[in-house]
Amino acid sequence: MVDHSLRRALRRAADGKALDVDEAATLLAARGEALDELLTIAGAIRDAGLRDAGRPGVITFSKNVFIPLTRLCRDRCHYCTFATVPHRLPAAFLERDEVLDIARAGAAHGCKEALFTLGDRPEERWPAARQWLDERGYESALDYVRACAIAVLEETGLLPHLNPGVLSWADLQRLKPVAASMGMMLETTATRLWSEQGGPHYGSPDKEPAVRLRVLEDAGRVGVPFTTGILIGIGETLPERADSLFAIRRVAREYGNIQESIIQNFRAKPDTAMRGMPDAELTDLAATVAVARILLGPRARIQAPPNLIAGEYDLLLRAGIDDWGGVSPVTPDHVSPERPWPQIDELRERSAAAGFALRERLAIYPEYAQRGDPWLDPRIMPHVSALALPDGLANPDAPLVGRPWQEPDDSVPTGRTDLHETIDTTGRTGDRRGDFDNVYGDWAAVADHVATPVAAHTDSDVLAGLKLAATDPAALLLPEHEDSAVALFNADGIALDELCRIADELRKAAVGDDVTYVVNRNINFSNVCYVGCRFCAFAQRERDADAYRLSVEQVADRAEEAWRAGATEVCMQGGIDPKLPVTAYADLVRGVKERVPQMHVHAFSPMEIVTAASKAGMSIRDWLTMLREAGLDTIPGTAAEILDDDVRWVLTKGKLPAATWVEVVTTAHELGIRSSSTMMYGHVDHPRQWLGHFRVLAGVQDRTGGFTEFVGLPFVHTNAPIYLAGIARPGPTWRENRAVHAMARVLLHGRIANIQCSWVKLGDEGTVAMLEGGCNDLGGTLMEETISRMAGSDNGSARTVEQLRAIAAAAGRPARERTTAYLSR
Repeated sequence: MVDHSLRRALRRAADGKALDVDEAATLLAARGEALDELLTIAGAIRDAGLRDAGRPGVITFSKNVFIPLTRLCRDRCHYCTFATVPHRLPAAFLERDEVLDIARAGAAHGCKEALFTLGDRPEERWPAARQWLDERGYESALDYVRACAIAVLEETGLLPHLNPGVLSWADLQRLKPVAASMGMMLETTATRLWSEQGGPHYGSPDKEPAVRLRVLEDAGRVGVPFTTGILIGIGETLPERADSLFAIRRVAREYGNIQESIIQNFRAKPDTAMRGMPDAELTDLAATVAVARILLGPRARIQAPPNLIAGEYDLLLRAGIDDWGGVSPVTPDHVSPERPWPQIDELRERSAAAGFALRERLAIYPEYAQRGDPWLDPRIMPHVSALALPDGLANPDAPLVGRPWQEPDDSVPTGRTDLHETIDTTGRTGDRRGDFDNVYGDWAAVADHVATPVAAHTDSDVLAGLKLAATDPAALLLPEHEDSAVALFNADGIALDELCRIADELRKAAVGDDVTYVVNRNINFSNVCYVGCRFCAFAQRERDADAYRLSVEQVADRAEEAWRAGATEVCMQGGIDPKLPVTAYADLVRGVKERVPQMHVHAFSPMEIVTAASKAGMSIRDWLTMLREAGLDTIPGTAAEILDDDVRWVLTKGKLPAATWVEVVTTAHELGIRSSSTMMYGHVDHPRQWLGHFRVLAGVQDRTGGFTEFVGLPFVHTNAPIYLAGIARPGPTWRENRAVHAMARVLLHGRIANIQCSWVKLGDEGTVAMLEGGCNDLGGTLMEETISRMAGSDNGSARTVEQLRAIAAAAGRPARERTTAYLSR
């Protein structure tokens, strides 16, 4: 007898209606006839997805070798036999030659995937692991993973799939160039199984669900095809299990990076704390696979490990899987060594008996292999292409030979290289790039993360804030005065006028009446970028009509032209162009310095620096040191947007986290490379986040003193994807522009003396108003400006010295030319 709630959930699933967590949990309990009906529904969804993918009736698998790089781990999972202790191992890690021996054996048997598995950060728990790495010159286990992955690519041709555990955004950036894909099981979102003593993950820092979810999200931000999944039967409730599937679905929709979801059943192992726990039942596994298929949809790729299902192939195929995972003819499953892989021929026969054809795939799923950018780094793209058929599946006849892991040859120049001139005449080709509907993630999921501003301020808060602004402005950054500071950001009318008056008095006390400017030229050397920042209208795909890439010689030509026109600075920034070689940044600096030795090179945002350093396999400090030696003078403090990750991930998708931005600029300052600081506002943000941003800037300045100025950057909405999608507001209001610039002067008083307003974004009239409310600097002549103009700014791309002086005169102030470091010219 099927109860009412189960019957209703089945009916809604059959009708394609969206299910909630309670309904999904109800379906997880289906047994008997209800389970049969559930499997039928799920199987039909899977079949529809395979038809849409162009491979109806095809079940895939990956022929791989399992490389247990180290079995040491800092975690203590109560069901794991893979992790062990140093005295039970011959060495802390496999040697590089041992890794290559395994990979070569796999290549000899036609394997195309090298599955690297290791414990989380073993060197942080085990001195033996730290010593082994130190003796061989590796800073971390992840450094060694990277080196071994490159060796496998170059010497065997196998494609690395990396499972190194919890990774940060920066770790993922560093490993992406050496891997076709990566993975980490979510396992469960049930925090109690981690936090409560006796739980299966208790004492394991890397098993906190929030930490693991962040990895899935960061992988999406970086553009890594990622495998994840859940482990069932470890003590979770059915609602908790359902919640875990919903969490995976959310990430998949928002970032599109979940290439595969594994539904794995717990099997008790001897010599573990959970050896007495019952195995998860196979009917439970089948129901979970079916619910996963219903929730994740027809395009999802769902796997159940074939060595853990006791021969019940038909049951899992009925439940909706479309992949058997990695199967090795060479190595055992080191995580479950007591349960050997099935023979591939048996897998093919069992699949055929259920009406399916078995085909081999690569470590990266075909949809991602076919798209290439942004999912594959250019250095690994040729390795994948050499093993793939046109449909993205594995070519069974492809020769397995090592291939060079190197930069592409066709990096510069190309495309619409006159965009800096024609943006003001013919304009951009269209209002959005061609992949608008998919590169930014699911817009509905993005909208769910937009924060709601808190309640309005009171008059007493405004009065208290104005008093502090006049007498002790820096105190407004303190937590106890937060309400007053937020009230000033919201000030209007007489209160706003008073705030601007106070800010202007502080300006006069700090820097006098001179309005400063620099004669400079912007050079955006490439607009090719696949990061997918949702506010950015500058970034283009390589094949888009407005895309371009400049050569070093072209950049040097523009720098020389600028010098002849009186410029003392070039500001160089570009998209995160995957085809720029790692040497390009230093080459650009050297190219300018060789042509114009006295030109100040102000170049490369923190995002460019951290991604280039990761790509080169260098630390941020070493990368910046190299650039400094090449001639880099200062860096722009752009890519900050709002230094609050809650809003950053809505606004930017894949840009560096706030902490990494701070790390880059702090390191630069420590090396004697000063920077500007910025804030882009007026999109999906609110005043409390602005206040938090200024607190971060103040903290960095207190530690380093390296910021030369603060620049307020009003959001230009016209062509911004996040605005076109209906999520961002149409830029800041006039009131907000006045308040933000005035508050910048107030909050940073005594820390950052120079407050700059952007004529590109504000226009001449708006710039005059900001000069009357705390600002003292106009920025530069620019000579060319593409980023704001592509976004829809209508204030032009250049200003002459005479025009900048006229803006200062309109504010009733004298103008003075400065250097990048704010020295008089």
